[in-house]
Amino acid sequence: MTDFSYAVDADGVATITWDTVGKSMNVMNEQGFIDLDALIDKALADDAVKGVILTSGKPDSFAGGMDLNIIAKMKESAGDDPARGLFDGIMATHAILRKIERGGMDDKNKGGKPIACAMQGTALGIGLEIPLACHRIFAADNPKAKIGLPEIMVGIFPGMGGTTRLVRKMGAMAASPLLLEGKLNDPKKAKMAGIVDEVVPADELLAKAKEWVLSEPSIVKPWDEKGYKMPGGAPYHPAGFMTFVGASAMVNGKTKGVYPAAKALLSSVYEGAMVPFDTALKIETRWFTNVLMNPSSANMIRSLFINKEALEKGAVRPDVPDQKVQKVGVIGAGMMGAGIALISALAGIEVVLIDAKQDAADKGKSYTADYMDKGIARKKATEEKKEQVLGLINATTDYDALKGCDLIVEAVFEDVGVKAEVTKKVQAVTGPDCIFATNTSTLPITELAKASKDSSDFIGIHFFSPVDKMMLVEIIKGQQTGDRAVAKALDYVRQIKKTPIVVNDARFFYANRCIIPYINEGIRMVKEGVAPALIENAAKLIGMPLGPLQLVDETSIDLGVKIAKATKAAMGDAYPDGAIDEVLFWMADEGRLGRKSNAGFYDYDDKGKRQLLWDGLAAKYPTAAEQPELHEVQNRLLFAQVLEAVRAIEEDVLMDIREGDVGAILGWGFAPWSGGPLSWLDMVGTPWAAETTNALAEKHGKRFEAPALLQEMAAKNQTFYGRFDPAKAA
Repeated sequence: MTDFSYAVDADGVATITWDTVGKSMNVMNEQGFIDLDALIDKALADDAVKGVILTSGKPDSFAGGMDLNIIAKMKESAGDDPARGLFDGIMATHAILRKIERGGMDDKNKGGKPIACAMQGTALGIGLEIPLACHRIFAADNPKAKIGLPEIMVGIFPGMGGTTRLVRKMGAMAASPLLLEGKLNDPKKAKMAGIVDEVVPADELLAKAKEWVLSEPSIVKPWDEKGYKMPGGAPYHPAGFMTFVGASAMVNGKTKGVYPAAKALLSSVYEGAMVPFDTALKIETRWFTNVLMNPSSANMIRSLFINKEALEKGAVRPDVPDQKVQKVGVIGAGMMGAGIALISALAGIEVVLIDAKQDAADKGKSYTADYMDKGIARKKATEEKKEQVLGLINATTDYDALKGCDLIVEAVFEDVGVKAEVTKKVQAVTGPDCIFATNTSTLPITELAKASKDSSDFIGIHFFSPVDKMMLVEIIKGQQTGDRAVAKALDYVRQIKKTPIVVNDARFFYANRCIIPYINEGIRMVKEGVAPALIENAAKLIGMPLGPLQLVDETSIDLGVKIAKATKAAMGDAYPDGAIDEVLFWMADEGRLGRKSNAGFYDYDDKGKRQLLWDGLAAKYPTAAEQPELHEVQNRLLFAQVLEAVRAIEEDVLMDIREGDVGAILGWGFAPWSGGPLSWLDMVGTPWAAETTNALAEKHGKRFEAPALLQEMAAKNQTFYGRFDPAKAA
């Protein structure tokens, strides 16, 4: 079965329609390349064909990218030389796209047939690289469409000619946000940027493309013309040289040298700009192969593309009937509740937003109004859409309004007694089929479920703040939570377009049990006399988005004090973090509560903008004369998180290894270049990890002792994905 169809009309225009079977959006697979190549050959060889239109059979999109399994097959095809398999396979795709680009012209740029691309909507990755090889790109005026090359976001770069063509079309400076940041544009902005050539009404798309094809246009690309000069200047031109100096500084400043794809992309552009086009494609392919062979890129692809997509599609969903949410009740209209109401209404779900006072409920609803107003200002929403979304939210104090809800998300104060009272008030109104979810980051779900009529219908849903921006949702099963509750939570998360992980009930669940030790290790080092700047920069140099001291400022120091007191009360004499409390409690007593008070481990200006690290730290905790090596600080910060991820598997808190990595990256930003904590352990090897962490334990304490699972795997030289990957087991 082919994904491409072919038809020639009475005017001699051949239309090649891409329509991937069984997919809502076109995805390029191995057979797709073969079929496209054959149909291009057919059109070029047919004297009756005057030109070609390449289009999509999907109503609102052209293509969403490439099936990354192609890359795995390329590696496998070369046996012991996977790099050769990748290089040869990618060069074969270049040959297909170059055939489109040349359109049958001879070496003197004579003859040939025009090939236009007519894009109905979204065009991403290979879905834009193919159009870039065509002679003219027509895009339907579809404001919801996204056009761009987002490969950098999953650890690779556009390696099917997109890098080379875009730079030659736009110039290195203009192309850099699209390539290095994966920036996406709607059709009109894509035309303004110079990515697409024409934006036309959707109902005129094919007619306009055909009109152009029949106009006997020149089809020679600028880079195939004699005397071509790159827009903005080539590397050896003064203007072009300065572009690359700035780009190199920007890449290293943003990536700290830990993301191989960005550096490889820039190298490909720089080297390719100094040679003829076909040689530049070979250079691009070599760098792309280099990236694909790097374990960092392989891990990022697995975690941020393959595993993330699998979780979003229900990889861990129990086998129960559809639990799509029709009406959700949100209890508590504070920041969390207001955010939950917003994303629910945006998904088209009817929302009842309840608070103790009407003005508080109204304020919670106004969060959605403000959000929509910002969208209108950016032309991402309309007044009609705003009214539609607000019309779905009933802000009230009346619990009777919860009748008919099939899901409740409680987001009140983090107190067992308060939550128990709310649970009973809600369940006095809701029906027996309603699932009750509590939004909590620390309180045990099994304990909270005791207030419920039926603990099998009680579950935890942990949203991260701010709700509308954070992609991860942590679903927590209590000891009695049933499959229907899990399915309801997963189906709801899918509706609101978030990524779920499902974990078993335990102290701090998964995300917080890993990130709190990271923060604590940073604070512990401050007390030891480690320079705060060394701590913060060490974290950033391993790819953490925020250093531990900045992170505690962002989340607030008084929250840290509250968590510390609650944890100490629960653990008693086993509580291990007294040294941290000394620093944290002192900061709180000094009134330095973090960003919200404009004073924390960092200083802030009157507008709340973060300045330098607070010099008062050194007065209280003087910097030691002898500072630790950078790698030691980095290992302490990494292993503080990673060992908790291993313990989470060991204790059956994590039930699926994929959730451990995806949850870490999306939940608290664990070094995305690594693919997540478990992927990182596979990268460095369990034997090295066990040896290193045990050495840290001897020097810094038992918290760094390798868990029994890690010790066992190190002795057998096992990898986590080799042992636990459900995809391999399937």
